[in-house]
Amino acid sequence: MARYEKGLFIYNGNSESNELKQGLSQTLHVLTPYFKELKVIQTQSIEELDAVCKDQAAKIDVLFVLGGDGTLHECINSLAVLEKRPIIGILPAGTCNDFSRVLGIPQNLKQAAEAIMEGEEVSVDAGKTESEYFINFWGIGLVTQTSFNINEEQKSRLGVLSYFISALKTMGDARPFEFTIDVDGERLEGDAVMILVMNGRFIGTRQVPVPTIDLHDGNLDVLIIKNSNLTLFKELMTMKRPWADEDRFQELHHRRGKEIQIDVDSSQEIDMDGEIKGETPASIEVMTDHFTFLSGGSTGFQLFSNDES
Repeated sequence: MARYEKGLFIYNGNSESNELKQGLSQTLHVLTPYFKELKVIQTQSIEELDAVCKDQAAKIDVLFVLGGDGTLHECINSLAVLEKRPIIGILPAGTCNDFSRVLGIPQNLKQAAEAIMEGEEVSVDAGKTESEYFINFWGIGLVTQTSFNINEEQKSRLGVLSYFISALKTMGDARPFEFTIDVDGERLEGDAVMILVMNGRFIGTRQVPVPTIDLHDGNLDVLIIKNSNLTLFKELMTMKRPWADEDRFQELHHRRGKEIQIDVDSSQEIDMDGEIKGETPASIEVMTDHFTFLSGGSTGFQLFSNDES
């Protein structure tokens, strides 16, 4: 018996044809038995993706997104303003696929399709700015410069390795900026080379060392990295164990809250889920349980556990 009535499988038609054929052949036959009706739509632009998401949202139970973090970001921004939002299933086909990792979804497409159809539906918070939504992270400083410095040709050849090459290059040129942040009325001031507001736990395929991050706790986690702590942060991000020693981690300034105001001495471009969108100052709030996703099943990452694995 089918698990759902209607589903929509959406993918970017501008991707390499071989990648598309492989992605479709590995996933569609796995998903089809779970639906009475599964429609497949190819889009050619962000505008078409937006139009399809908004037009189909109220007609379907599940929206499958074949793509990377950027495609997912555009989809959640199309859906976020709607009264009826479908369940979202991620089929990771990008470079880092960070949010799919948060949900415990395998990075092999066939395995990903199998896992999410056997997994649970989970409620997920979202971050909201003045004009955009983010599902994984919001950031300024070093994280934005890393995105700018990625060589597209290198990205095509090396995939996720290009992100780490860019990050290492960027760290050497990181310049601090002055900031003022209000988190639920508590004010923080000082210098930083990077500020992250996290909903998910992964950036560039690495777990951010913040054990309190929870996708449906109604809070966002703010991480402030000072220039003097850049070496420590680099060490934490390259450690094999996911969580940092609490005493050392406190030096990096971590806060949690529902409403966040951020201003800096000189305007900073903003990275949301790997997409450069807007500039500071910024107002951010959490949208509790705003989306429902299919998780990666019992073998996946323990979504809401803060225990060290």
